[in-house]
Amino acid sequence: MEEIIGYLLAVLVGVSLGLIGSGGSILTVPILVYIMNIEPVNATAYSLFIVGATALVGGIKNAMEKNVDFKTVLIFGAPSIVAVYLTRAYLVPFIPKEMFSLGEYMVTKDLFLMILFAVVMILASYSMIKPSKKTEENTGEIQYNIPMIFVEGTLVGILTGLVGAGGGFLIIPALVILARIPMKLAVGTSLLIIAAKSLIGFYGDIKSNPNLDFHLMTYFTIASILGMFIGIYLTKKIDGTKLKTGFGWFVLVMGIYIVIKELFVK
Repeated sequence: MEEIIGYLLAVLVGVSLGLIGSGGSILTVPILVYIMNIEPVNATAYSLFIVGATALVGGIKNAMEKNVDFKTVLIFGAPSIVAVYLTRAYLVPFIPKEMFSLGEYMVTKDLFLMILFAVVMILASYSMIKPSKKTEENTGEIQYNIPMIFVEGTLVGILTGLVGAGGGFLIIPALVILARIPMKLAVGTSLLIIAAKSLIGFYGDIKSNPNLDFHLMTYFTIASILGMFIGIYLTKKIDGTKLKTGFGWFVLVMGIYIVIKELFVK
């Protein structure tokens, strides 16, 4: 029964990506951990595959509609892809199961990853809830701040590798601010960047953890891709700004819930 509920909730992962171009992994990891009882380390690996495959479908659809800038995918994606691969293949396996103790309280690898993920959720919720500044939409030539894009891409890649989050809530603002890309183009471009770095990061997991449940990932991904098409359809019916704000409050509550559950509920 829990698996069925998990697969139904997987549809929401795709709906989120289809509607606002981000938020997929923010839902995926809690669903896998708390509904489908997957260990956090494996859940972050599954999230990379699920969100990567779903974002790839959305990215291809946006590319067909000419809403993707491939030069930006390469410039932003290259450092991000390298960072996420190295993080999943070498850094995550290097983290000990028992990291350190605070008095009688042991901080484990699973606890560290879930708390880090909760912090990412809370930061993401802030970026979704805060009112967007009304700035003039850039319609001229795309301009690249190469050093900042490299730094941002690397940091997003490390974050993706650690918690399995695609980082759309970081990538989209970076593209709009650092490359002066129009919002609609930024969303489509972000999906392809998320797809590339998430799937390559997952490849790093296959090397270090070959005992992954591909049946679960396949079914979850199919449900998520279905949600992606629902989300794309709903963009024509729903005010994206209001939806993003509402989703932001939901993510904030979920982030606080994870902190409380991991630290205080045994």
